[in-house]
Amino acid sequence: MKKTSTRLADGRELIYYDLKDDAVRDAVDRRPLERTVTTSEVRHDPLLGDAVAIASHRQGRTYHPPADECPLCPSQGDRLSEIPDSSYDVVVFENRFPSLAGDSGRCEVVCFTSDHNASFADLTEEQARLVLDAWTDRTSELSHLSSVEQVFCFENRGAEIGVTLGHPHGQIYAYPFTTPRTALMLRSLAAHKDATGGENLFDSVLESELADERVVLEGEHWVAFVPYSAHWPYEVHLYPRRRVPDLLALDEAARSEFPKVYLELLRRFDRIFGDGEPPTPYIAAWHQAPFGQLEDFEGVTRDDFALHLELFTIRRTSGKLKFLAGSESGMSVFINDVPPERAAQRLREVAS
Repeated sequence: MKKTSTRLADGRELIYYDLKDDAVRDAVDRRPLERTVTTSEVRHDPLLGDAVAIASHRQGRTYHPPADECPLCPSQGDRLSEIPDSSYDVVVFENRFPSLAGDSGRCEVVCFTSDHNASFADLTEEQARLVLDAWTDRTSELSHLSSVEQVFCFENRGAEIGVTLGHPHGQIYAYPFTTPRTALMLRSLAAHKDATGGENLFDSVLESELADERVVLEGEHWVAFVPYSAHWPYEVHLYPRRRVPDLLALDEAARSEFPKVYLELLRRFDRIFGDGEPPTPYIAAWHQAPFGQLEDFEGVTRDDFALHLELFTIRRTSGKLKFLAGSESGMSVFINDVPPERAAQRLREVAS
């Protein structure tokens, strides 16, 4: 992998990740852009104890442009985009309309391929490995920023999810706090460790899932399963067999196997609802240990946390979506219409 860092016309950082070591990235951003001005602010809710990012400048962000005006495609002739070069393998750049900025963190866009009509599932194993390496590198770099406590790599796919750009891409949020979802896991981790005399909750969950009927696929170094208490109609958790706290700690064997396992998982997702259906909308979310202090979670260290990816769709059946209505949105109590055992069975049935 070759990494080349440059700057866009408004001062934002852009990084090329290339498969070939001899790639030359010297294209200049020719757009007449003024420096980006953001109004991002993090406010804490005293009742719930969580945080809300207020980012009014995002109201003007690019919204469903036609394919020939996609800002994530390479620049071609006089058609100038966020990527100055005429081609790329993987590109990461600071979001022009970030939810978090400055002392409130940082938001980046990750373009998986220059092919506008592709998806992550269409990548080769070599390309998917390059994305993994880019995620890892950005996690490392962002973790060293003084304002960052947790790094979250994710992909939103599909208009039903709320994606406003059709080009295959994901995002990275670098939060200035430990997110509420992670804090819940850490509290459960601490309570289990205390109650069992030191057992690790993630290890116990993985052992239990491997012994059950909800395993979807297994590799030598990775395992994917539908969790016992799945929140979403089709939800799969992907774990490395060797517990590590973050992407940085994966060994080469796990890194090498990941593309094959993950691409197979994504391709199965696209076949859940049968031929003729539009691509399955999904969210793919990496859970990594926070880089900040964990003094609020007594007895827990970063090494107790287990890196894992959660992949889920809001489509519950052909032509129907799972909406977060009163119970889910009002009380955070999910109601799942698809039994996890049935979801796992279906994902095994659609194996390529």
